Amino acid sequence: MKSYAVFLRGINVGGINIKMADLKDALKSRPFAGVKTLLASGNVVLASELDQAGVKQEFEACLRETFGYDAWVVVLTADRVAALVEACPYPADDASTHTYLTLASDTGVLAELFESGRALDGTELTQLGPEALAWLAPTGGTLDSPFSKLSSKAKYKAATTTRNLRTMVKVRDAAAGL
Repeated sequence: MKSYAVFLRGINVGGINIKMADLKDALKSRPFAGVKTLLASGNVVLASELDQAGVKQEFEACLRETFGYDAWVVVLTADRVAALVEACPYPADDASTHTYLTLASDTGVLAELFESGRALDGTELTQLGPEALAWLAPTGGTLDSPFSKLSSKAKYKAATTTRNLRTMVKVRDAAAGL
């Protein structure tokens, strides 16, 4: 069995409310083991015999069937989450900024987002790999930051999701414990 991290996009916002206990219960009928939910923002670690694409397909089908919405998730191996956390050049905790990782299930979409983001004035942005990039936002101004506004556009919605680095560290640690 391989360990995975699954990052849900757009839950507990915009009218899509899923309790993590309900999500965990729904996943029991799928080919997953050791399912753990982390925080209320849609972070799950699990083990499966399926490959990464199979985990994504099963997970999204479970969300559609159980909770009735078009679900989008990003699935990474536990090893890849650890590598991305290690590769991030920005601090997990800083008094003036917050570090975020934007993760993508479509590398072409992320490449486009990265190129568009590099053109923004004052945006600190680093590509960590084909499926992830890291960026900084001022403390208290994340949603108003130019990159946050860019990344929240509809054309990126189905393929990307963003987590702060502290959350990614928690996910890494939980996945390592599977």
